[in-house]
Amino acid sequence: MKYIKCILSLTLICAVIAVMLAAANYITAPVIAQNESSAANDALLVVMPDGTDFTAVDLAEYELPASVVEAYTEASGGVVVKLNATGLSPNMIIMVGVSADGTVTGATCISSEETYGYEKTYGENVTGATIDTIDTIDTVSGATKTTGGYRSAVRDALNAAIILGGGEAAKTEEEIFAENLAAALPEADGFTSVFMLDTIEGIEGAYSANNGVGYVICVNDKFIATDANGKVISEGITTEEKAVATSAVATILSWVLTPVDITAYADMPEAVLAAYITESGNYVLELKASGYGINGDKYSKSGEYIYIKVSVTPAGKIIACETTSQKETDGFGAACGEPSFYSQFNGKTADTYGEVDGVSGATVTTKGYMTAISRVFEAVTVLTGGANNETAE
Repeated sequence: MKYIKCILSLTLICAVIAVMLAAANYITAPVIAQNESSAANDALLVVMPDGTDFTAVDLAEYELPASVVEAYTEASGGVVVKLNATGLSPNMIIMVGVSADGTVTGATCISSEETYGYEKTYGENVTGATIDTIDTIDTVSGATKTTGGYRSAVRDALNAAIILGGGEAAKTEEEIFAENLAAALPEADGFTSVFMLDTIEGIEGAYSANNGVGYVICVNDKFIATDANGKVISEGITTEEKAVATSAVATILSWVLTPVDITAYADMPEAVLAAYITESGNYVLELKASGYGINGDKYSKSGEYIYIKVSVTPAGKIIACETTSQKETDGFGAACGEPSFYSQFNGKTADTYGEVDGVSGATVTTKGYMTAISRVFEAVTVLTGGANNETAE
């Protein structure tokens, strides 16, 4: 009986607490909502001080970016957009004003769960930006994820303003490039950039169709499609451009890699996992880099190396560099997997490889990557018996 009384008492206490919590929520929820609404209304004028006659937009009538949660038009043709952005944490609520001519009139964060507070002032950086310039606004070192998420939200606001004005959302350079590839060779099921084993003169890039139907070769800013054997199928191409594209595919198809037994070289750097030699005498090296995944703190350490592939001449000049795998911190070191970072090493030598921009906010990742690249030149010295000349072609 004593135990039954205890159970009944605990049940009663829990029931009373539940009722009290429900009552508290009933009382405070409207107050919280009202305060948030008030902050949002005040923010309308903060981000568009000259705005008048704000009218809420029915979002159901438009296909706007997913981050847009509210939008308002105003008398002069401007738009104010409320967005839910993700920085270091989710639920970073941002208000952005966009004038009738597509310029950011102001941006402010009205609530967030970020750690360092950079979202409180970053709006000053994006004021005056347009859809053509927003991606040129720098993120803040040490707060890449917060400020990068903020900048992406502002881009969404600019696109939302374009859509609400009857236009189409602006495409990124990557989207435009992908569309040009697809337009050149519609039969392709996506494309993969060709990893260069030799320098091919006259082209800006080469891309192979994932389903093997052909290639797209970039020559003089033109996207020239060929079949799998290198026959040009694009129209409106000059004889010279056709010859360059055909030759490029022929070169790519001729490439053969022969494995090198790296265990035969006592001084081969430990970072080198495999080596190959091409028929022209260039080397392809596969390496591992100890980035943040290996050397990071206990909270974000993945235990994974960064894996890199590099083609290099026997003279010690990098032809191409590519990150093949990485598990660095998303929003920070993971940028080492982007072409905008690793392609910086193309054309570099032992004397110049340090002249690249590191990964913003990811010192450990950058240091580990750079160390691995330095091992490329050590490996070439070992493979050539120390005969490499960095100034030779």
